[in-house]
Amino acid sequence: MRFPGVYAEHGVFVCFEGGEGSGKSTQSRLLHEALTARGHRVLLTFEPGDTAVGKDVRRIVLSPETGDLDDRTEALLFAADKAEHIESMVRPALERGEVVITDRYVDSMLAYQGAGRVLDAAQLEEVARWATADLRPHLTVLLDLDPTAGFTRFEERDRMEQESVEFHQRVRSAFVALAERNPEHYLVLDARAPVEEIHEAVLARLEPLLTQAVTA
Repeated sequence: MRFPGVYAEHGVFVCFEGGEGSGKSTQSRLLHEALTARGHRVLLTFEPGDTAVGKDVRRIVLSPETGDLDDRTEALLFAADKAEHIESMVRPALERGEVVITDRYVDSMLAYQGAGRVLDAAQLEEVARWATADLRPHLTVLLDLDPTAGFTRFEERDRMEQESVEFHQRVRSAFVALAERNPEHYLVLDARAPVEEIHEAVLARLEPLLTQAVTA
């Protein structure tokens, strides 16, 4: 099933995606700092867990103490987090004309629960798009990294990080496939490149979109 997608008329919605240890949080923070310094109003957020409800969801889906979850249960928990996140934080900020930067969004669910857990891709995408009212980022930055390199950046691993290399290889392939499906809304970068080089590439790609954002 293909979805038409809805792009916010106001504000700018930017998403960072990628596997474990690919530098999403670092690049999200750097972009937030750069745009704030330029006078833009910016919301820096993440999934799962950046709402009151989401904190409980994050604990359940990522804590090793949770143990095994049915794959569909896990997917629905992530979908619930996204629904709350969009309606309570992301959409209001976009309506105010802000730049919204999120560390993970729908693609993570399609990659981890779809390809990783081998759930039906069409069914899962329908759930994810319904949960978010099919709100699409204006730009998704995919930081591509071999999973074996990403694992070396963690001393302790959550439930997802503890999955097999084969699981994470499927996740990586799914991220790349999603970017290839809609290239005009993606920027795919090698996560092994220098941090500042990645940051500059993101800024350059984002520049034309910033006319929709409100400055302070």
